[in-house]
Amino acid sequence: MELTLEAVALFALKLVHEEDGGSPVLRDDLVMDGYEREVFGLLVRQGDLAGVLGKVDECVGQALNALGGADTVLGRELQRLAADVQNVHQLDELPVPLTTLKDYLKDIQ
Repeated sequence: MELTLEAVALFALKLVHEEDGGSPVLRDDLVMDGYEREVFGLLVRQGDLAGVLGKVDECVGQALNALGGADTVLGRELQRLAADVQNVHQLDELPVPLTTLKDYLKDIQ
């Protein structure tokens, strides 16, 4: 799950920080500080669902702003998928909505 969490953060932050013709955002870039696989792994091992969801929400919030907010078609769908992630009550419920969110972010970035 840590890899999927890191991928969600990466694809969300790519929307925010990548520009046409610019360098791509990579997993080891400074913008990924605090959203690395090890950070997510620690939160998962500690069973810190609130911490995991908080990190995901930070990245998705930035991506939502980069898309023009919740009033855009892409923004509304991103917000809906992010809400599915935020509505989980246990870590073991997270993989399905998280994967859906990751796939959407990958498709639109």
